[in-house]
Amino acid sequence: MDLHPDLIEFVWIWNTQQNQGTPAPHRRIARWLQARWDGGDRRLLLMAFRGCGKSTLVGLFCAWRLLRAPDTRILVLAADQALATKMVAQVRRILERHPLCQQLLPDAAEAWAMDRFTVARDAVLRDPSMLAQGLGGNITGTRADIIICDDVEVAGNCDTPGKREELRARLAEIEFVLVPGGTILFVGTPHCTETLYLHPSRGEAFLGGYHRLTVPLLDAGGNSAWPERFDGAMIEALRSRVGPLRFARQMLLQAVAEEALRLDPALIIRYAEEPAFREASGRAQLSLLGRRLVSGGGFWDPAFGRPPGKGAGGDGSVLAATYADGEGNHYLHRIAWLTHEPDGQVDPATQQCRSVAALARELLLPVVRVETNGLGRFLPALLRRELARAGASCSVIEHASRRGKAERILSALEPALAARRLHAHEAVFRTPFPAEMAGWRPDAPGSRDDALDALAGCLLAEPVRLPVAVPTARGPSWRGVG
Repeated sequence: MDLHPDLIEFVWIWNTQQNQGTPAPHRRIARWLQARWDGGDRRLLLMAFRGCGKSTLVGLFCAWRLLRAPDTRILVLAADQALATKMVAQVRRILERHPLCQQLLPDAAEAWAMDRFTVARDAVLRDPSMLAQGLGGNITGTRADIIICDDVEVAGNCDTPGKREELRARLAEIEFVLVPGGTILFVGTPHCTETLYLHPSRGEAFLGGYHRLTVPLLDAGGNSAWPERFDGAMIEALRSRVGPLRFARQMLLQAVAEEALRLDPALIIRYAEEPAFREASGRAQLSLLGRRLVSGGGFWDPAFGRPPGKGAGGDGSVLAATYADGEGNHYLHRIAWLTHEPDGQVDPATQQCRSVAALARELLLPVVRVETNGLGRFLPALLRRELARAGASCSVIEHASRRGKAERILSALEPALAARRLHAHEAVFRTPFPAEMAGWRPDAPGSRDDALDALAGCLLAEPVRLPVAVPTARGPSWRGVG
């Protein structure tokens, strides 16, 4: 048996042993890696759609290089240690099971760990054959013949200019780790407009001199790159679930700007009906538009209560109330800007809590989530008291947001709008909400987003479907019975 096959042959042998085929995207990637290596190109960028198996192909490439040259030292960098270890562990399993790699297995097991291992080799080298390291780790003093940068750009480390600058500064260190004549291979997908992988034709490119292979899910004619796995129906379902922005970035590999995205209120389906509550055979049910509602709740982003349209400064205190049916449709039934009377006998916080309690009772909300970042820290206890006084059978959940507001809004509204699963009561269209939605741009100065943020909180929250066996003293539950 040939112990020095081409990469495509090495991949085919592995896939055959795993009882799986070698689809067209894998053959294309393998041939490109082989051609670039044979051509002496040592700065490479591979971008392929999510779910393509690019990391698996790169792992096979690493195993193939160790088979060809056992003295090779490979460093795998990823956004975190766990992701880098995942690739190193995969290569270790390939070496253990590939029929051509048995001579690489060492006699001693002490250098055969999940995050680093050393194959049987002639050279006496300080660095292991393969080492995993997260971007936050210390690579000073390490030397490598090949550096694999696998998904070093992720959503959490490129969403601000400061994070992008820090990411580039960390990646600049790898030039001091690479031996002369070594290879750097970046593997990933774009997560922002100013992505690491930006093409030189689009502006200043961090990887400007790199040889590139881009494998999007759809070609220029709209044909799937892997129709056996991603057919038309699956592609459309995926586009609906993740939204057009993430689909364009992660599946079509386009560095689409958030500013290019417009949240169009025309994509919301309008309705005029009110929920219908009834009891049948001792069970409470709530329906809307003839559909059984299975969950619902409110999200309150509290503030001092700036009325909508009254000045540019300060945030509005907004409560959004939504329902959901069993088919994945969401219904924005009410959105309210909460205000208070400055000269009233009751303090402003209690005034707003009473307004929330009244709406919760009127709409039979099972839960209200309260944003506790900043002003809302002391409100949950006060709201529970007012809900009890109002006789509303509603839970209060404290919510602390850890994601950026623009990211929350896009991740919540994009998929719902793209799938045409967001409905809104006609009363919502008589509020400032449609204008806020149409005029909103991520990170745009002065752009109002109070209502959008409250709605995003509802859509991103887990549905509350607490089963209640018998009606409570405050009224029966419409969310099902045990």
